[in-house]
Amino acid sequence: MQKALNYPRSLWVLCIGTFFNRIGGFVSVFLVLYMTSRGYTPAQAGIAASAYGIGSISAAALGGYLADRLGRRNTIMLSMFSSAVAMLALSQANVLWLIIVLVVFAGLATELYRPASSALIADLVPPEQRVGAFALYRLAINLGVTVGSVVAGILASSSFLMLFLGDALTSAIFGLLILFALPSDRRKQVELSSRQSNFFQAVLPDRRFLLFLVAGVAVAFVYLQQLSTLALQVKALGLSNTVYGLLLSINGLAVVFLELPISALTSRFSRATMTALGFLLIGLGFGMFAFASTIPLLALAVIVWTLGEMVQGPVASAYVADLSPEHLRGSYQGAWGMTWSLGLVLAPLLGAFVYTWSASGFWLLCALLGMVAAMIVLLTVRSKIAPEQANNDSPASLVDVGVRE
Repeated sequence: MQKALNYPRSLWVLCIGTFFNRIGGFVSVFLVLYMTSRGYTPAQAGIAASAYGIGSISAAALGGYLADRLGRRNTIMLSMFSSAVAMLALSQANVLWLIIVLVVFAGLATELYRPASSALIADLVPPEQRVGAFALYRLAINLGVTVGSVVAGILASSSFLMLFLGDALTSAIFGLLILFALPSDRRKQVELSSRQSNFFQAVLPDRRFLLFLVAGVAVAFVYLQQLSTLALQVKALGLSNTVYGLLLSINGLAVVFLELPISALTSRFSRATMTALGFLLIGLGFGMFAFASTIPLLALAVIVWTLGEMVQGPVASAYVADLSPEHLRGSYQGAWGMTWSLGLVLAPLLGAFVYTWSASGFWLLCALLGMVAAMIVLLTVRSKIAPEQANNDSPASLVDVGVRE
């Protein structure tokens, strides 16, 4: 905790703003309930909800590019103020096609800030402090989501309109906080923009990073089964929705209370090694569902993959920052975020299909994917750095498999 107090003021501004923003980030969660309450069919509501994922995938690429071109601060403000407008407009939409269009825009605007925030963290702290800084940022997100779930339940019981107004308000608060409390980084971005390339030109030549992204998509697919097929598994065992909620609460509480101390330990070791360990634990945890048939065993499986999440979460983001040149940090963080957006789309579609074919086989496949992803990450350590990485200002780009001094 003492180390956290020594972080730059700008990092605390970012984390506080993120906390308030995530308190209000509940419209996407309640969108299906909102639409069915207005007379739309579950299928129509599902289409609208999936449109948010389309917007978030676009936000990862565009947000990374804008973070490198316009600056981290300007991109976050653009994201937050646009998100507020999107939520207000969505609250008044009453035609299906317009709702879908606005949901895509909401997904784009709301998620646009993520690459810029991650790049800003990498800018603010030296390599040896990045794991702890990303852990603090993730704590702000998880605390906000935890508080927001309670607030959302209260607001939704009163009026769905209050959900949209609350989401718009918290986005505006984050934007104003960045506007008035975060110093401008525009001069530095102008100096770096002479080396700027578009998103795909920045990422595609780096084969080492592309391998890492492949591993990320595989793990995201596995991890996000908690939002779809895990519920089917709990139901298939004859257990109630309360049990499913309890399992997810174990994950949330553990991340809030344990991720910071765990990150203090993992920061002593190689980024790649800890990321691979986290990927492996996520795969093994979900693989345990093939054999878990009681509540204690289900809880144990959740604990295993939650441990994997806490190990790899801050470290993986720091590893991406290590791999990226300074003028492309936004693009690299955007590409990393895109793996999770793709996982959010693929997990329920492919996961449910394979699960209905063979439940136990599906969970064993998750374990296999986790192991393969871990091996891919370790493979990136052995590969040579691409020529484009020669100007990386971070000494951590030469990651080895040993202990950090």
